[in-house]
Order: sequence, then structure tokens, then C-alpha cells
Amino acid sequence: MAEGTVTSDVSTDTGGPAVDSIARGLATFVRAVHEPSLLGRLRREAWKVFVDTPMPTRKSEEWRYTDLAKLDPESYAPVSCEGERVTLDELPAPVRKAMESDRDRAGVMVRHNGCLEHLRIDPALEARGLIYAPLEDVAAERPELLERFLFQSDVAPMEQKLWALHSALLSGGYLLYVPQEVDVEHPVHAFRYLDEEGGVVSTHSLIVAEAGARVTCIDEYVSPDMEQESLSLNGVEIFGAEGATVSYLAVQQYGRGVKHFSMQHSNTGKDSTLNGFNVTLGADLARSDVTSHLEGEGARSEMLALWFGDRDQHFDHHTLQHHEAPSAHSDLLYKGALAASSTSVFRGLIKVAPGAQLTDAYQTNRNLLLSKDASAVALPNLEIGADDVKCSHGATVGQVDDTMLFYLMSRGLDREQAERLLVFGFFDEVLERVPGEGVRSRIRESIEAKIEGR
Repeated sequence: MAEGTVTSDVSTDTGGPAVDSIARGLATFVRAVHEPSLLGRLRREAWKVFVDTPMPTRKSEEWRYTDLAKLDPESYAPVSCEGERVTLDELPAPVRKAMESDRDRAGVMVRHNGCLEHLRIDPALEARGLIYAPLEDVAAERPELLERFLFQSDVAPMEQKLWALHSALLSGGYLLYVPQEVDVEHPVHAFRYLDEEGGVVSTHSLIVAEAGARVTCIDEYVSPDMEQESLSLNGVEIFGAEGATVSYLAVQQYGRGVKHFSMQHSNTGKDSTLNGFNVTLGADLARSDVTSHLEGEGARSEMLALWFGDRDQHFDHHTLQHHEAPSAHSDLLYKGALAASSTSVFRGLIKVAPGAQLTDAYQTNRNLLLSKDASAVALPNLEIGADDVKCSHGATVGQVDDTMLFYLMSRGLDREQAERLLVFGFFDEVLERVPGEGVRSRIRESIEAKIEGR
């Protein structure tokens, strides 16, 4: 065994035949991976939490509209990395196309089924102390950074089971570390490409911006259609120190046959700003738990999202704007359009802790139904523990406006063209704030394809 690495020994004596079977599969996966001891310890600790934590059921309000009864972790094969880095020409075609559409990047990373295939970082930024590297490299070379930040977010009980599974099966992730006062002009971009049938890939994005730093980070998730169901687990942790500004964008465009669970936590310090964007277009089932922890006085958080469902896709979005300090501001705008027999859920909570006076928080969810068979559930909530605050929330669910359709069609447009205009008019309030022209163009093209495919 190499110095500084461990081979995890996960016990199979877990108290039941079903769990025992899962443990044997995970143990096989973990024993095959030699990794820095820090990651090995965290993996073992997470596995224990997973085994000890029951799977959420629909009896829980947070999981009322998404059934995990058929989610069987032991039915998926954890990915293993044996490949090497490749040239740009050897990357998967969808990734090459995306990379060519937007060349202004401070760094780029490509993972194929969790395996690192390509990594590039601006040497000038690297010389100023910026780190953009796989977690396994950071664990070996700068373990103190991971000790400070990795898996340090406050995870809600409803997330605990899947968060622990994600941590135990970690198969690829990165640290983006931006030193104090460093301003990263162009986005740092990561692509996750999944094409392993029946596999489970678990990736983690750890973004740390020290005091006064500025950075934009983009994660894209892509796959072809799958014949055999595959599982994607994703964790995101963002830490902004005093006066830092972080913009984070996640674009999920998986094909059919994929289930995707994403758990995102941003932790904003004094006078720091976090701009979060989530775009959900792919997968059969996609669940996103997005939490903004406003921990410092004067912190600001903007949370934006859009989704477009078709066929029988099911999208579930849960958000928490957790105001823990005074004079903080948060603004959430989530918009979804649904066609065919697709469904969506939005459940949002603004939670203001006692003492978090002068909180200023807003929450808006809008849903546009393009089919009589599509449906959306909207559940905005407030939990206020302070008495000097300004908070509001609202949600709407409505069919496409027939009067507006008629007006547009009377001006010479066919129904598809009219609906396209209405859909993009509905989304533009969010789309125009998405960072990166190339990314915006790809999102628009994907929405166009969904409209044309109806």
C-alpha cells in the first residue's frame, strides 16, 4: 500500500440481508480504490451514516411528492477509473461541442463516468494561488483545505440519507480555491459526462472564495439516452468569506434513463454574495435540494432556476433560504414549464433565526403548463423567528394563455411558433442572468428542441 493511502474495509455485518448486500458491493468498490487517508476516513464515516439512516418515505412532507421506494442503491454498479487523460479531440462529442461554443474560460475540467479526462487552468491564476484540482490530489497535497471545508455544510435531516450515500460513493470531484482578493475574470467550467449503463456516479463540487475574491463556476451534466437505468449523485458546497462574490451555475441535460439527485449548500460570510443558478432539462427524475446559509451580517443570496419538462419527466425542487445573521438579503425566483405528462414540485422555505433582524427575503415560483396532462405543485413557506423583517413569498400555476396564443397566431405565427415566443418570454427573466453566452445558447437550443418535439 502506498504511503498516505488507505484501503477502506467496510464491514458487511450491518444487521440485515438487504443492507448486507449493499455493504458487500460498496466494500468491493472501496477496496479497489487507493486514496489519501482523509478521503478514506470520510468515505467510511459516510457509509456508517448511510447504513444507520432510514430511506425517506412519502410519509415525510419533504418527500411527499417523490417516491424513493424504487431507488435501490445495490442495483447500480459504482464506477471505477482506470483511464488516462486524453486530448481534446478524444473527448465525448457533446463535450467537445460545448467547449468550442464558449472558449473564454479560466479553467476547464472534464470527467467521464467520474474519471478525470481533461484539466486545464490559467497558469497566471495558478501562480496567484488559485487551485482547481481533483479532490484526490488536494487530499494528498493540501489536506488542511479539505479538513476545513469538505462535507462541513449543515445538512438537513431530509437530505442525510442521500448525502451520506453520495459521500460514501464519491467517484470524482474538485476543489476550486480562490485566494483573498483574486478576481477571476472568466468562468471556471466543469463537464460531467455519463454513459455507463447501470452505473452510479457521485461527484462533488467544493468552491471556496476567500475574503474579497470573485469567481464564476459552471457545472454541466450530460449523457446520452440510457437503456439500463443509471444514477447520478451530486453534492455542491460553496464557502464565501467576507466580501467574496461567487456565481454558481448548474446545467443538467442528462438523457433518458438517468435519475439525478443534487444537494447544494452555499455558506455566505459577512457582506459576501452568492448568485446561484439551476437549469434542469434532462433525466427521468431529478431532485434538487438547494440551501443558502446566510451566516454573516450583510450577506446576499440570489437563487434562480428554470426547468422544462416533457414526456413523463418528474422534477422536484426544494429550497431553503436560511437567514442566520442580521441585515442579510435573499431573493429567489424559480420558473418551470411543463409539457406532455411531466410533473414538478417546488417546496421553498424562508427561515429567519431569532436575532436575524432586518432580514430582507423574497421567494417566487411560477409554473407554466403547456398540456392538460402536465401538473405542478407549489408550496412556498415562511418560518419567522425575528420581529423586524421584510419577507414575502408567492407561487402560481397556470395554463398557457389562450388569448395570447390567439393574438400571436392572428399575426401569422403557427401554434408552435407562438408557444415558443411565450415560453422564452416566460423564461427570459432568468435566462438573461445566466453567465456565459455559450451556455445560454445551449440552454435555448435544448428548450427549442423540447418545444419542437411536442
